Amino acid sequence: MNPLLKKLQPYPFERLRGLTAGVTPNPTYRAISLGIGEPKHATPEFIKQALTQSLDGLASYPATAGEPALREACSRWLKRRYALDLDPATQILPVNGSREALFALAQVVIDPTQAGRNGQATPTVVSPNPFYQIYEGAALLAGAEVVFANSDPAKNFAADWASIPESVWATTQLVFVCSPGNPTGAVMPLDEWARLFELSDKYGFVIASDECYSEIYFRTGPDAAPLSGLEAAHKLGRTDFKRLIALTSLSKRSNVPGLRSGFVAGDKDLIKSFLLYRTYHGSAMSPVVQRASIAAWDDESHVVENRRLYAEKFERVTPILASVMDVALPDASFYLWAKVPDKCGGGSDEWFARELLAQYNVAVLPGSYLAREAHGVNPGAGRVRMALVAGVEECVEAAERIRAFIQSI
Repeated sequence: MNPLLKKLQPYPFERLRGLTAGVTPNPTYRAISLGIGEPKHATPEFIKQALTQSLDGLASYPATAGEPALREACSRWLKRRYALDLDPATQILPVNGSREALFALAQVVIDPTQAGRNGQATPTVVSPNPFYQIYEGAALLAGAEVVFANSDPAKNFAADWASIPESVWATTQLVFVCSPGNPTGAVMPLDEWARLFELSDKYGFVIASDECYSEIYFRTGPDAAPLSGLEAAHKLGRTDFKRLIALTSLSKRSNVPGLRSGFVAGDKDLIKSFLLYRTYHGSAMSPVVQRASIAAWDDESHVVENRRLYAEKFERVTPILASVMDVALPDASFYLWAKVPDKCGGGSDEWFARELLAQYNVAVLPGSYLAREAHGVNPGAGRVRMALVAGVEECVEAAERIRAFIQSI
C-alpha cells in the first residue's frame, strides 16, 4: 500500500458521525441538517432535458479535452461573468467537478524530487485554515508537506498569508486559495491577490483558485459579485495568467452536484500538462454530461433565481441567529460561520453540535473539524458551520430552534 495513505485524516463528516454516535435526537422535532454543504434546490428542468436528450452520446468515447462546444460555452461564460477572453482550445479544460480537479492538479504540479532552496527535501503546499479537506489530502498524497495560513476574524476571516515565513515560501510549489471561502464565505480582495502574485513571481509556485461558490452572493452594486483569481490577474496586467489555475463548477451554481461537471482555466502551459495527466488518468467527461453542461453554462436566469432563494434565506435566518450568537452575513457562499456562545459548553463547538442535535434535532458541523492546529491555535475551534442549503422555511425553523436552544441554557 502507498504509505502516504496513512497520513490522511478522517473526513469532517466521519468525525461528526463519531461525535454523535449514541445520540438520540429529540423525537419531538423532525430532523433538519445544516451540516453538509450539498445544494438542495431543484435542478432546473432544462438541464434535465438537455441530459436526457443527449443519451446518444453514451455510444461514444469522450475526448479528455472535451468537446469544442463545451470549452466554447465555458469561454462565453468567462466573458459574460468577468469580461475575460480565454482561448477555449488552450486555456480551458472540462473536469468532473472541482473536487477531483483540485486533487489531480496537485499530482501534476508537485515535484517531490525537488529540494527547496533552503535545502528542505519535502516540497510545501500552503493552504488556508479552515479549509476544504481535499487540499490537504491532495498535497499529502503528492508527497508534499502542508503549511496553513490561519483565517483572521479581525480581517473578515481572510487567510493570513503574512504568517507564512520566507523559509516556507522558498519550498512552496502550490498554494490553494478558496474565494469565496469555505466555511467563512470571505472573498479575497485585489490587494491580497497582488501580494500572492508577487510571492508567486518570487518563488515560482502555482496558485490554484477554488471558486465553486462564486455565483452565490447577496450584495448589490457593481462590486457585488465575487472577484475571480483570473479577473484579479487581468486587472493587475497578468494577462497570460502565469502559474494560475482557477477552478469552478456547476454544482452550486446550477444545483447539479450529481452531474460532476466543472472546468479549469488559466495558464496554457499548466493546462497542457494537466490535459496530459488527465488523458492517462481516464478523466474524460461523458458526452451526455458535456451537453447538459453546455446548456447550464449558457443560461443565467436559473442562476439569478438560485441566488435570490439563498438571499432570502440569509435575510431571514441571519437576524434570528445574530440575536443569540456572534454571526454575520458572509461576503458570499451558502454558509454561516457562527461563534459558539461561552455559556454553551464553555464555547465548545463539539459540545454545541452534539447537544443541539440531541435536544433540537438540528445538525451543524463543528468548526474545529474544518481546520488544523497551526501557529498555536485551531482557527475553527469555538465556531460552527451552518449550510443554508434546505428550503427557506426549513432553514428558518432550524434557526429558531438554535435560538431556543441557546436561550434555554
